[in-house]
Amino acid sequence: MKIGFNLLLWSTHFVEDEFPILETLKAVGYDGVEVPIFDTSDVGHFEKIGQACKDQGLKTTAVTVIPDHEHSPISADASARQGALGHLQRGRDCAEAAGAETLCGPYYQPLGEFTGDGATEEELAFGAEVHREVAGYAEKAGVVLAIESLNRFEAYFLNTIEDAAAYVRRVDHSNFGTMFDTFHANIEEKDPIGTMQANFDVIRHIHISENDRGTPGKGHVPIVETIQAAKGLGYDQWLTIEAFGRALPDLAAATRVWRDFFPNQQEVYEEGYRLIRETWDQA
Repeated sequence: MKIGFNLLLWSTHFVEDEFPILETLKAVGYDGVEVPIFDTSDVGHFEKIGQACKDQGLKTTAVTVIPDHEHSPISADASARQGALGHLQRGRDCAEAAGAETLCGPYYQPLGEFTGDGATEEELAFGAEVHREVAGYAEKAGVVLAIESLNRFEAYFLNTIEDAAAYVRRVDHSNFGTMFDTFHANIEEKDPIGTMQANFDVIRHIHISENDRGTPGKGHVPIVETIQAAKGLGYDQWLTIEAFGRALPDLAAATRVWRDFFPNQQEVYEEGYRLIRETWDQA
C-alpha cells in the first residue's frame, strides 16, 4: 500500500513556485502525490513535475477531467468524441511525463452538466469506444486508467460503484478499471464498504475524502472501516487523500466549497497521513 496526497488542495496547475510542498509532504511520510492534469498543452511542464517528485523520492499518480462539450467522449457529435480522444491521449502523455502510475478521474463528461436523466445506451456505447482506445494507448506507457464515479450533484453518467463496474466491463480492456472515493460513496451508496468489497476486482485506486472534503477522520465517513476492508481484501495500491478548500476559486465553485472545512492545510496532510498509516498498521 502507498499513501498519496492530491495536489488539488493547492493548485489545479502545479508550478515550480509550489515545488517546496513536495518536500513538506515527503517529510510527513507520503509515498507520492497526485498531479492535476487539466491543461494538457505542455508535456514538458509535467516532466519538470515528475523530476521534482523523483528528486524528493516521491512517486506519482495523476487526475484529469473533461473540459467541455468539444472534448466529450459521450457526445453524439463524432468530432467531439474525436476531441475527447485527443484530449485523453494528451492527458496520458502528460501523466507519463510526470511518471504517473495511474490516471484517475471522471473523464467521461463535462462536470456539473445534466440531461435530466441517467446515461443512455448510446452514450455508454460512445464513451466505451473512446475509453477502450485510450486504455490501449495508456497501457503502452504503463499508465493504468481508473475512471471515477461521481455523486449525482456533479455528474449523471456514472454515479455508483456498480455503474462504474458495469462500465469497466463494457469497455473490456485489461488496462481500464475504476476507483473508490469515500466522499462520493458516502452520498450514493447504501452500503459503501459492501459495494467496495463486491466490486473489488475492478478497483484500481482509492481516494480518502471526508464527507465535507476536509480533514480525514474529522467527519462521519467510515474511513477507518474502508482502510481496514481494503487491507483485508489484499489491496496494495494507493490510498490518496483528496481534500478541497477555498483557495482556488474555479475549483471551489465546481466542488461547492464556499466555507472553510479545516483550520489550515497542515492539519489535513498531517492528521490525514497519521490516520491512514495507523489504521493500516493496526488492521
